[in-house]
Amino acid sequence: MTIRKDFDKGLEHLHDLLIDMGTYVEKALVESMEALKAVDVDRAKQVITNDPSLNQMEEKITEIGSKLIATQQPVAKDLRRILSAFKIASDLERMGDLSVDIAKVVLRLEGQELIKPLIDLPRMSEIVQLMTYESIQSFIQENVDLAYKMAKDDDQVDALYGQITRELYSLMMENPRNITQASLLTLVGRYLERFGDHATNIGESVVYLVTGSRPDLNV
Repeated sequence: MTIRKDFDKGLEHLHDLLIDMGTYVEKALVESMEALKAVDVDRAKQVITNDPSLNQMEEKITEIGSKLIATQQPVAKDLRRILSAFKIASDLERMGDLSVDIAKVVLRLEGQELIKPLIDLPRMSEIVQLMTYESIQSFIQENVDLAYKMAKDDDQVDALYGQITRELYSLMMENPRNITQASLLTLVGRYLERFGDHATNIGESVVYLVTGSRPDLNV
């Protein structure tokens, strides 16, 4: 009984850390996008400065999960739960890196006025932020339906990315002076698209946890 109690306590700790990582990632994304909209270099620098704390949370998850495997020798769903936590933490860490990448774009835009009002990029950001929250909830609740919702949400993200790319290429064609900034904004769209892919990966991990098989939700 004590062994199982210790194991459950360890799993609870993993869950709490994943929630903390998800909350951090959501905030980092919001901060990086707000910095982009205002070309706020100081705000962007703060996103970059804070990033190591997310890496530390991922390392803690790896440490706790590895200890549980070594000392408790879990099998079946218990083992899948830990392995899923490892994969989800890795995806969240990469999502944090993508927020840093957006912040670095802001640094390169320092002193410039944006060539167009940002409408679709913030919309993409809102969708992937919601995907991040729902992906973590799907893990905590072991909610397969919510996990599969990631695929539908990701389709919206992909469609917006295509639209943004076409608009920015048009601006490049209209005026060569737009090329550098439009290229940077296209990169932001690409980062947000990849952000959505990682949220979808989390959905795949949830389906694996619950069913024992991993689907491809990024098709």
